[in-house]
Amino acid sequence: MEIQTRRKEVESKLGFAGTIEQKSLTDSIERENKRLEAKQRKREEMLNSSSYRLIDGIATAMDRYFLDALIGLIPGVGDLLTSIFVLPFINVSLFKIKSIPLTLAILFNMMKDALLGMIPFWIGNIFDIFNRSFIKNMRLIKGFIDDDKEIISEVNRNAFWMAILIVLFGFLIYWLFSLAVKAGSWLLSFVDNLF
Repeated sequence: MEIQTRRKEVESKLGFAGTIEQKSLTDSIERENKRLEAKQRKREEMLNSSSYRLIDGIATAMDRYFLDALIGLIPGVGDLLTSIFVLPFINVSLFKIKSIPLTLAILFNMMKDALLGMIPFWIGNIFDIFNRSFIKNMRLIKGFIDDDKEIISEVNRNAFWMAILIVLFGFLIYWLFSLAVKAGSWLLSFVDNLF
């Protein structure tokens, strides 16, 4: 036993590796190369998929060309209408990338955008211009596709709090929408009583 240990020490010092260690090292390198190739293939498939091109187009139209803010000008329902455009993002995050924390982050950004957009007197539309939730969601998805450790870590670390905030934002959106409906009803009855 002592002779084998001594022999390995000498081989190691001289730069010789035993055939078993050499084969194990070669197999490990080969497995890692195959894993990286498969990962790169999957990344290329995702970037060339129609669903990725769709969300990239939506992000560009909604935030770079300010379509989100323009649709938000429709009183009462504009911001809820723009929320429909987040469905392809959820599809990619939940079914293509298969990440629940990423899906929570996307829902959080969408609900935050809807909540800010519902603030009355054009203030919400100004927030819509600067919030750019679709571009944020695109950055998160791209980070997961590119295996960006920083983005993945940030999303996973904040997943619990995002789930809590999604519920809170849901209540706030419901409350603001109810308030808008009541204000609209009051305004209609007021105008109706005038005539």
